[in-house]
Amino acid sequence: MAVSGRGPRERMVFGAAQLIRRDGVTATGMRDVAAHARAPRGSLQHYFPGGKEQLVNEAVAWAGAYAGKRVARFVGELSEPSPSGLFAAMVRQWTDEFETAGFVAGCPVAAATVDCADSSDSVRAAAAAAFAHWSSAVAQALEGMGVPGPRARALATLMISSLEGAILMARTERDVRALTTVARELGPLLDAWVIPSSE
Repeated sequence: MAVSGRGPRERMVFGAAQLIRRDGVTATGMRDVAAHARAPRGSLQHYFPGGKEQLVNEAVAWAGAYAGKRVARFVGELSEPSPSGLFAAMVRQWTDEFETAGFVAGCPVAAATVDCADSSDSVRAAAAAAFAHWSSAVAQALEGMGVPGPRARALATLMISSLEGAILMARTERDVRALTTVARELGPLLDAWVIPSSE
């Protein structure tokens, strides 16, 4: 999630996503975001006239787009793409982070949802759009592996919701057990929906 070479606005959106995933929306202040982005505090009003809510919405949108792009990257790195391989790669991103950096941060979209779904329609809508973007990328990848369209969309929902739940459990337990369990248990189910090519 490197941010080098980006302008102050992009750094602030990225920084907001990083702080939200660690501290939640409520505990993330605009000054914290400016400091994290090494940007002048006055630039916040310039770039985000809608205030914190606009910044949070853009950080959530960035996170959804980032997750979607990662799906294509994961598939590209698989020597023999399969639904179980894709899901294992999605899980491994988190197990690697937790094992190297600790259990200090989760998904910024989930954090924004927990903090704001009942209090801000715009943040809830931004989170829903982010999950939809990510889910669409997963479903598209599954279809490319031979999973029928309607089933691909259902499995994408299953994969993302299982991953998000396992991330939450892993942070709570300070252990990657939940993540490795969902990867192991869902793998065969996911692969069972691949229809072999007739070619």
